[in-house]
Amino acid sequence: MRARYITILLAFCLLGSVLLGGCSQNTQSESLKKFSALTTGEEQESAYTYSTFFLPEVDGIFQPYVGDTMPYYEDGVYYIYYLKDGGDSLRHSIYLTTTTDFVTYKEQDEVVLEAADGGQDLWIGTGSVVKVEDKYYFFYTGHGDSGQLEFQEKVMVAVSDNLTSFEKVTDWDITPPAELGQKRDFRDPQAYYDPETGTISLTITAAQDGIARILKYTLSADLQEATYDGIIFTNTGGDFWNLECSDTFKIGDTWYLTYSAQDDTLWYASADSQFGPYSEAKRVEGKLFYAAKHVEDGENSYMVGWARRSETPDSLSSVSAWGGNIVAQKIIQTADGGLTFAPVDSVAKQFSKQQKLKNTQIELEAGDGYSYQEAYTCYESFLLSGKFQYTGSGSFGLSFDYDGQADRNKLISISPSENKLQFYLNEGFTLITENAVDIQPNQEYSFTYVQEGSVGVFYIDGMAALTVRIYGATGKPIQLFAENNSVVFSSLQQYTKN
Repeated sequence: MRARYITILLAFCLLGSVLLGGCSQNTQSESLKKFSALTTGEEQESAYTYSTFFLPEVDGIFQPYVGDTMPYYEDGVYYIYYLKDGGDSLRHSIYLTTTTDFVTYKEQDEVVLEAADGGQDLWIGTGSVVKVEDKYYFFYTGHGDSGQLEFQEKVMVAVSDNLTSFEKVTDWDITPPAELGQKRDFRDPQAYYDPETGTISLTITAAQDGIARILKYTLSADLQEATYDGIIFTNTGGDFWNLECSDTFKIGDTWYLTYSAQDDTLWYASADSQFGPYSEAKRVEGKLFYAAKHVEDGENSYMVGWARRSETPDSLSSVSAWGGNIVAQKIIQTADGGLTFAPVDSVAKQFSKQQKLKNTQIELEAGDGYSYQEAYTCYESFLLSGKFQYTGSGSFGLSFDYDGQADRNKLISISPSENKLQFYLNEGFTLITENAVDIQPNQEYSFTYVQEGSVGVFYIDGMAALTVRIYGATGKPIQLFAENNSVVFSSLQQYTKN
């Protein structure tokens, strides 16, 4: 599969040689020229080499994508199981990639759990891995043909003595309890083992009376007994019919419940105990960071999810396709007990080559129209940092050129009047995703932005994070912008990989 991918890259390099008199991977400037010659988002996307924001190998001429992630940690290795969409994956079966640092990944070619030709797990759905004594259990969702089965979804299990291959247990499942009043939505099991009691706690997302819920079960370690414990969380944050990929974890004395509301964003709620009662939920990221679950290594906790993509990279109307690249973010507990994210330390540290900028401080005085000033360069992979302070109520932030027409600029926008961090296409006309942030005028804030290929994450440090998807900008300037505001950007820096 790699051979096909390398062939594609060489073809694009040859295109750069024809148009620009040469193509080399030896310097940032020459690499930049290569991407400048690729005039569309689709051409650039095909030429990227993803490392930190993992993407499966090209399969023939087809690019598979990462769906829901199921991270597990053991002995210095993060095992990131995921629903693989496309390529050699049968109905998004579960595959595996591993990493020790979230910077580089090793992909396993062999399927971990494959969808069946028929029956209950005609489609494989999200689950989780848990170690129970000397065994590993992989609880997963079996999604069958509703026209032929009583239950469209059941929770199923596979077993292993290692973490790379599992065998399905064919005579074991959990079906929706009768009091739910439905047999369709019952999925995304997340398992936790308690060695003191010798039991497994299992949370499952479902619905009752059309309202999204999260349920809890208690299982014996040998899986011979399963007790339904009831509902631990009921959605009150919006009109969502499902709370996908729920997870619980503890930081300090506080327990957190996270989930991705169907077709919405990542949310969290807090509690004094693992299974509630939980507080009202709050959003913690935008729509492009989806199906994220936590993983911890004894020192830090991380959220691992997928960055949403466009079906058509050159689309200027939406970023709404299912599946994309893996993104990992470090979980930060704020002073008030809330959650936000920061770049993974090792991810930020890989950007060690500082690029010279024309200006490290830029002041923008803007009226009704957008005011721009060039600040950075969009490389294939880079990190930006800086500070900002403002006095007005209008928006400001980063602007990415798409095709030389300002009305098609892609904006990472900070809006004080709305208390929002936002991502727009078409110079602020088409809102793609947003997250809440509470900032005040005449105060200084710092920011960090990491981008690889078309995937980026913008952080207002310690306050908010927003995952974005920016196609077709590599090889072009990145500008700072403002409208209806006076903004001072300072301590501007840009770093690339050595």
